[in-house]
Formats: sequence, structure tokens, C-alpha cells
Amino acid sequence: GGDLVETAFLVQGLICVREYFKNSTDTTETGLSQKADQLWKEVEWNWYTQGQNVLYWHWSPNYNFQMNHKLQGFDETLITYILAAASPTYSIQKSVYQQGWARNGGIKNSSSQYGIPVVVNHNGANGNVGPMFWSHYSFLGLDPRGLSDEYVNYGDVTANHAKIMYQYSIANPKGWNGYSAKNWGLTASYSRNSDGTTGYAAHQPNNDLGVISPTAAISNFPYTPTESMNYLRFLYNENYSKLIGVAGPYDAYSLHYNWVTPRYLAIDQGPINPMIENQKSAFLWNLFMNAPDIRSGLIKLGFHSTQHGF
Repeated sequence: GGDLVETAFLVQGLICVREYFKNSTDTTETGLSQKADQLWKEVEWNWYTQGQNVLYWHWSPNYNFQMNHKLQGFDETLITYILAAASPTYSIQKSVYQQGWARNGGIKNSSSQYGIPVVVNHNGANGNVGPMFWSHYSFLGLDPRGLSDEYVNYGDVTANHAKIMYQYSIANPKGWNGYSAKNWGLTASYSRNSDGTTGYAAHQPNNDLGVISPTAAISNFPYTPTESMNYLRFLYNENYSKLIGVAGPYDAYSLHYNWVTPRYLAIDQGPINPMIENQKSAFLWNLFMNAPDIRSGLIKLGFHSTQHGF
């Protein structure tokens, strides 16, 4: 079957690979760039509209569009619309973005948490924010700084999401032992089941199980550099033997329950290094945002970027 969202995450990386190697003098490297470009151009984005002004997540030859899951903001799927609009081969129209992702302006939210505007309607969060990965996956290449469409400013969306998550952990309304200004961050990860076994959950303020996921705060480095560094020091300087393994911080833990899962989950590990590098040098952001087809796609959808001059 086809999963358009996971494909979009892959393609976001392929665009960066293409851009990095495209001017190389090494034929192996230019060949890699050309292969990445070919794969990107073969994705049939517009197939996933079913002829409507919205993208759908799944299709398969056996089950067709049986799941019928629409991609509507705000969650992790923004990049899917950006790439679909930017495709030189299987593009979508601006109306698909407007009616599908942005819900004709219904994406906007005027509420606030801890005095910080929420900006967008986080799906199912009832005026609060969703799991932190919603502000990570689409923004590994897509630079939210100063990036706005006709509805919202995504620099505000992502930074405020991180700041609200930080303030939530300090406020700690459920009274979990261990939550603090240096131990914070909720997102989807391995989790602790009620019987103490390991499960999986999308941790967020309205689904707070007392479990901290290191990828949440660490992948927030571009949004909350000081708070994220304090968290990283908390892990490495105060809890190294307990929470750090061969590949860095374990996927999830709860100080309240004295519980840790000594495991890694690739999609949680994935955003950490790119987002740290984006905070340091904007390396991936610059590769992706300066790609000519990506820039054209963003302009087509009515985006403006003060950071990248359009």
C-alpha cells in the first residue's frame, strides 16, 4: 500500500540529498542526486485527492481508499501538502491546501495557554497543544522561521507549541513527581501501561501519563535552545547511568514510576540530529528552502518567508 505522509517525510530528506550533491564533481554523488530527484518526481501526490480538495493518507491496491483518512491541520502532515504543491509532475492546486489542510481558515485558533497564543487548532487537543512531534517532522527541512501563509505564521505555531509544552511541565497540573523546568517534554513514544509493561502513547497535555520522551525537548532546540540545553544537561549530567544508552537518551521514562524503557524508536531518534543542526547552522533548512521547486510550491500556496526572501 501507499502511505503518503511517511512518503513525504522520506521525500523531504531526498530533496536535501539532491540539493547537497547536485553540483558535485564526483559522478557517484551526482548520480545519487539524480536518483533522489527521480524518486521525488515519481510520487503521485494528486492521486491521493480522490478528485477532491483534500489529501488522503492511505491507499492500497487491495483496499483502495477504505481508511479515508483526510489530512487536515494542525498535526504532523503539513509537509505533505507542501511537497504535493511543489511537485513538477503530480501537483495539487492551491484549493486543495486551502480547503484540505487549512480548512478554509478553520485551522486558526485564538486561545492561549499560560499566556502564550496556541495559534492553530491542534487536532483533538480541545484548545491546547498536541504531541511535540507535530512541530518536528514537517519542519526538518521546511523552515518555520518567518514562514506564513494567509492564515497563520508557522514560526509562531512551532515556537509557541514548544514554549507551551515547557510551561505545562512546570505547571504539572497532574502532579507527577519529577516534572520540572529541566525535565520536560511530551510527545508520541514508548509509554508505561497501567500494569507497568511497555506500550505506546501520544503523550500531550490532554493525554499526560507521567512519561517524558527525550526527543520532545531535544528536537525543540531551534524553538527553545536554552530550555532544551538545560534538559540535555539534566539527562547527561544528572541521569547518565539511568537514562542514557549506547545511542543516546532512551526513548521514554517516568521518574514518577521509576520506570524507563531501555529501547530506541527510530522515528523518535530521527528528528534529534537534524533539529540540533538546524539550530546550529540551519543546514537542512537552507538546503530544502533554497530548492527551486520547493520555493515555487510554497509561493504557489501563498506562503511568504522573511528568512528566505520570498
